[in-house]
Amino acid sequence: MQSSKAIIIGAGVAGLASAIRLAVQGFEVKVFEKNSYPGGKLSHFKIGDFNFDAGPSLFTQPHHLEALFALANEPIEDYFIYTAVPISCKYFYEDGTIINAFTDTKKFTNELKEKLQESEGAVVNYLEQSKNLYTNIGSVFLNFSLHKSKTLLNAPILKALKNTKLKYLFNTMNGLNKKQFKNEKTVQLFNRYATYNGSNPYQAPGMLTLIPHLEHNEGVFYPEGGMIRITNALYQLALKKGVQFSFNSPVQSILKDEKKVLGVLVNNQNEYANIVVSNMDVYFTYKHLLNQPLIATKILKQERSSSALIFYWGINKNFTELELHNIFFTENYKAEFDALFNTKKIYLDPTVYINITSKCELGKQAPEGKENWFVMVNAPANVGQDWGKYRAEYRAAIVQKLNKILKTDVEQFIEVEEVLDPVLIESKTSSYMGSLYGTSSNSKLAAFFRHPNFSKKLKGLYFVGGSVHPGGGIPLCMHSAKIMSEIVIDDFKKMK
Repeated sequence: MQSSKAIIIGAGVAGLASAIRLAVQGFEVKVFEKNSYPGGKLSHFKIGDFNFDAGPSLFTQPHHLEALFALANEPIEDYFIYTAVPISCKYFYEDGTIINAFTDTKKFTNELKEKLQESEGAVVNYLEQSKNLYTNIGSVFLNFSLHKSKTLLNAPILKALKNTKLKYLFNTMNGLNKKQFKNEKTVQLFNRYATYNGSNPYQAPGMLTLIPHLEHNEGVFYPEGGMIRITNALYQLALKKGVQFSFNSPVQSILKDEKKVLGVLVNNQNEYANIVVSNMDVYFTYKHLLNQPLIATKILKQERSSSALIFYWGINKNFTELELHNIFFTENYKAEFDALFNTKKIYLDPTVYINITSKCELGKQAPEGKENWFVMVNAPANVGQDWGKYRAEYRAAIVQKLNKILKTDVEQFIEVEEVLDPVLIESKTSSYMGSLYGTSSNSKLAAFFRHPNFSKKLKGLYFVGGSVHPGGGIPLCMHSAKIMSEIVIDDFKKMK
């Protein structure tokens, strides 16, 4: 490819993957990032001797990273090492029931049979259906643009339609799970996967039952050094491929004429490029960078995903009963989701997620005999709530729940603490309203309403990341970079 320039706005996971792909395609790539570090939500910090991954804590589908390194002709093991985890998550219920979600299907089905009286056939059938959904239908949504007729011609549409049963379209996720399982605890366990894209299982379509496939059929993994190693690996690979980074450099606007982008204004200087890729929330891209508030307002008509409130606790104790990933369920899941999406208020019996990377690296992520707890509850998107008040109320509710289930006084073991709420999530990562995944998937056509990975009006403008197609989370952000780069290959000749 001739000397051509590409500018990436934002060094999140999708921005890093996009930079690598475009560099491999022959572009001269510059990345402008408003923070002083790469990774976006996938960042890291320390409090004393405790290490914390600030954002995403679940690592699935490492083959996306492997494919990117293979594309760049670089051995991934020189940058990044990961291992499989035997238990994807440990679930704690209010009545004392504990479920180990083994990544080995046989062990997992036995666990549900022994503790929840679910038939082995029901569990195996459910996971097989989840696999088929992901393979035959999900692959179309994840690997192809839904807004380009040319790319759709290459997608296995007929195969997808053949496997699209009406029950996945006209039942909610909760409705399908209730038909599949007889124990409400099992239903709750599988309803939880709606939160993987910030949605409500009581509203989201049954199609989302493809999500459990990622954990229970493909597995869960741990990156040595914590999730920040994913960011570091991508950043180092980008540097190796000649990508230039400018940190502490928020883009002020996207330069354009009536038909195409020209570059960006950053640090009060014009930077020109053939291609501009925004890894910024699509709402802020239109409102602030393109000065198109009407389009930004139109985007707001789509329901935002949930956000999160996170407590980072350095714990002065080793809790042997906990695993890498742990869930402490609320007693009334539907009421919790009603609060998240309808009233948008605090729910005082929240489901609590705890990630502890020191379980996988004793003495490295936290001092010997201590643990680094990433404690998260789902929170409503920010609409002006009193988050100072909510922080205190959520914290008290979390401590109360953990004390009850773990039968101890957790408060006495909290040695250090940091907090992240939806307002801070928005300010640090430019995620509008603090929504972790852009828009929710609480409607049958949500996938089609997500913003495409390209502009229909401005040639040379592209979009990646959690607020556009195909959605949020590390694997989907990697998909968005791949989809974008493939569209660029097709479009570039037209731009000259």
